[in-house]
Amino acid sequence: MTDMTAHEARSEKLEGAAARKARVMGVILILLSLLVLFVLNVAPGERATFNLTTRRDAIQIPPLVVPGAFNMIAAALLAFLGVRQFLRGGGRWTALSLGAGLLILVLAFLVWATAGKSFNLTGMLQATVVRAIPIALGGLAGVLSERVAVVNIAIEGMLLAGAFTGALIGSLLGGWMGLVAAVAVGGLFGLLLALLVVRFRMDQIIAGVVINLFVLGVTSYVSSQVFSQYRSLNNAPVFRSWEIPILSDIPVIGPTLFDQNIFVYGAFILVAVATYYLFHTKNGLRARAVGEHPRAADTLGIDVYRTRYIHVTLAGMVAGFGGAFFTLGSVGRFEENMTNGRGYIGLAAMIFGRWHPVGALSAALVFGFADSLQQKLALLNTPIPSEFLAMAPYIATIIVVAGLVGRARPPAANGKAYVKE
Repeated sequence: MTDMTAHEARSEKLEGAAARKARVMGVILILLSLLVLFVLNVAPGERATFNLTTRRDAIQIPPLVVPGAFNMIAAALLAFLGVRQFLRGGGRWTALSLGAGLLILVLAFLVWATAGKSFNLTGMLQATVVRAIPIALGGLAGVLSERVAVVNIAIEGMLLAGAFTGALIGSLLGGWMGLVAAVAVGGLFGLLLALLVVRFRMDQIIAGVVINLFVLGVTSYVSSQVFSQYRSLNNAPVFRSWEIPILSDIPVIGPTLFDQNIFVYGAFILVAVATYYLFHTKNGLRARAVGEHPRAADTLGIDVYRTRYIHVTLAGMVAGFGGAFFTLGSVGRFEENMTNGRGYIGLAAMIFGRWHPVGALSAALVFGFADSLQQKLALLNTPIPSEFLAMAPYIATIIVVAGLVGRARPPAANGKAYVKE
């Protein structure tokens, strides 16, 4: 009887919290509608032109012309979502309503910023995919680690180590050797993390922070003291885009997905392989069992320690591959702290994606869109300060993690050391 009363009280408390959250989301959506109505309003007669193809594309399609009245409709939709959310509560529709509201806000913002001008929408989508790749690979590294219950804060350091190694070895031995070395160094840092948290049972958060600070210090020192004097050591070749015949000629989709470099194709392949491995193979099932209940997995004959060593090392290799993108897939040289927090955003993508490789990739595209948006808006000379535009990816991270994630459940044993009896 006492247990039933406690259970009912807990249920009422959860329902009350959900109702409050739904009302707060409703108020936020109503405020966003007012923002679109009074701040992002477009003068009558003005139009936003979104170019979908360029002159060199094989198939030409006309640009998308959006009248300024679109923002009035967007404000009305936001108000409707907000009032509905406030009066009726959201339940499981709360996150969906907020997601739809943010999408409408972004569309209205693009129309406002492009009013009276033209804008290459395909180019922005292409940049979105490119900028999402290191985040997606960081998120995938997090999935591989945390599926075996090892929290991997060190992804930022592994990305940076991969970028540094790719630039150094790529300058000496060529791009392909630089890529192999970056993956290998990432794997070594993954192995180091596994050794610290599995063998020595060090706190997983602290171990990750130590690796991040170590990599940042070493790479910054070499960059400032060695690369500045011997510039030939920091001049690696860059992997160019590979067009896939026929598919790359499809308007919008072709340039976005089928005219990219090896890192983009590699990320898609890795996400597909990791998804199949984790959810459709015996070893993947064993890895997830270690992440959920290592004691039970151990009693069934699964070597918990070896499983964690292997997957955290693989996670480091994936992060090393993602780090090489910054040098071998982008600018061809290393700059101090050039990953700029992408490893941490990758962790946010992993959480938003609910510890699933495809979910992490999808979340990374959201962050990549925010990143490419701030670059394109700077070219449109919007009145928004450039410093604020540079914050766009990080603001998107806060909004997504705080507002849209909901009750994401990590692996049950995540972050807990395992001691074999």
